[in-house]
Amino acid sequence: MKQQTIKKSILAIAVVAFTMGAKAQTFYVQGGLNLANITRTNDGQTEKNNVLPTFNVGFIGDFGLSTVIDIETGLLFTGRGAKAETYYNGGSDYVKAKFNPLYVELPVNLKFKIPLDAKSKQNIFFYSGPYIAMGVAGKSKIESNIGIIASSSTQNIKFSNDDPFTSQQEDAGYNKLKRFDYGINLGGGFTFNSLILKANYGIGLVKINSTESNNSANDKNKYRTFSISIGIPLNK
Repeated sequence: MKQQTIKKSILAIAVVAFTMGAKAQTFYVQGGLNLANITRTNDGQTEKNNVLPTFNVGFIGDFGLSTVIDIETGLLFTGRGAKAETYYNGGSDYVKAKFNPLYVELPVNLKFKIPLDAKSKQNIFFYSGPYIAMGVAGKSKIESNIGIIASSSTQNIKFSNDDPFTSQQEDAGYNKLKRFDYGINLGGGFTFNSLILKANYGIGLVKINSTESNNSANDKNKYRTFSISIGIPLNK
């Protein structure tokens, strides 16, 4: 997929998010911590020592359908990735690697709310729904110390320019990630008068390496991201 097509895809995601957000009854800015990882086993389990702290920031809107059921969507700039650390000789020698790709994400969640006051300005909520995301930037870094030799290198993450609407794999490479990701979000939290606290677990359904074409073969090499975020309403 050419760069012009990529720009059009980013613009399309932004237009959809803006259009849906413009109709929202509650609009808030969100920011928080991501604990990112990737799956390593056939059934989708991760390794605890691979968790990578990163971030999420963006805008989210609620449609205000009712006091119990609602839909939220928006546009997030969010980090994914993982890290690995291997030690030798009692910990004096090591190899540390991490990659931190950054994505523009469009979530669409069905939300269930439990009001805590008569005016429904405070509530407990739970939600789930799909997301789509596009890789736009990121860094990978490797550090090592073997004996008296220490080294460090940092590179920009490369994304495949494959067209997601075709069956062919274009521009695939072992040193590239797929540009497009999609999956499911599960989460919940609390809404107060002027503050929203939420926790989210993102389950990626796409194998992240561009050379892997069969996403249903097993659940290896897919994103798993736990997030804790704070939202501040802008129109209350």
